[in-house]
Amino acid sequence: METRKLQKVGYSTHCISLPRKWVKEWKLKQGDLVTLIPERDGSLKLTPRKLADNALGSGECIVNSDLCDEPGMLMRLIIGSYALGRDSYRIVSSNRIASSHMEEARATTRRLIGLSIIEESSDRVIIQCSIDPGKFNIQSLIRRLSIIALTILDEAMQTLATSDPSFAKDAISRENEVDMIHRLTIRLLTSAQEDRTIADKIGLTDPLHILGNVLVSKYLELVADQAESIARRVLEIERNGSAIEHADVERILNLGKLASSIIQDAVDCFFTEDIRKANNVLENRDIVDMEERSFYSDIRNFNAIAQGLAIISEKGAGIAEVAFDRALEKQSEVCRVSA
Repeated sequence: METRKLQKVGYSTHCISLPRKWVKEWKLKQGDLVTLIPERDGSLKLTPRKLADNALGSGECIVNSDLCDEPGMLMRLIIGSYALGRDSYRIVSSNRIASSHMEEARATTRRLIGLSIIEESSDRVIIQCSIDPGKFNIQSLIRRLSIIALTILDEAMQTLATSDPSFAKDAISRENEVDMIHRLTIRLLTSAQEDRTIADKIGLTDPLHILGNVLVSKYLELVADQAESIARRVLEIERNGSAIEHADVERILNLGKLASSIIQDAVDCFFTEDIRKANNVLENRDIVDMEERSFYSDIRNFNAIAQGLAIISEKGAGIAEVAFDRALEKQSEVCRVSA
């Protein structure tokens, strides 16, 4: 860390000199632009303009499809660049883009909100992202994630309770929407980390909360993944016509209700910063763990469903821990910092 003395230039202008080593490292010269971003904690972030532009996604992402010789590699490059906040993607080939890569690019754009192919030829594909951060609110996105994840879980349990497979089939069809919203959430939070104006647009009042929001979004995506897996296992049980003990069904349904309430309460306390509710979530997670460890059925999928519900409860506990930590940032009757 270096200390610089503030100098006055003219009647109202103040300046400081920049460290020579930093200027040399970024190859800055007279007339180059730097970006100044005032932070909420009173600090001032200074960044070379070219670095700030690249960080905010203004640079075009160029992908050489000839080198994407592993299955799914092109898809993951596009998704990763999307999460980093990049707006333009050019997929190129020295000869001709393989038809498998063309289809992979098309399929990937259908899995990401705001992404579309705007130009396509034999040796290149140009993809553009048209997302306006001002149209999204981070709290609403996380709420939406929780609602869909819980709907998937509820529909899986409905099939188990009624033997109607349509519920589980609907549950499975919803999982793609969770992935899309999660990736959009990560993109917006990454962009907000680099640009305070985007943080303001999406309703992020404190940049220090970015990591917590990322964790909660990921936990909810994992909840949806487990709920989808449970729905598939329930369908398999129904297809096999397995003879199920009524008592086992009731235990699983009750376990499902408890896991669902854990997720609901965890998300609620994440927004309200309710320490008591967060603590109750953590205690209820322990109840699910004990119930899952004591559960045994001759049907393998039934045991796997119980394990999946325990994992869902664990993710709810993770959300509650984020809420607990966030609540401790403020003074309260339960916990305060002495002067």
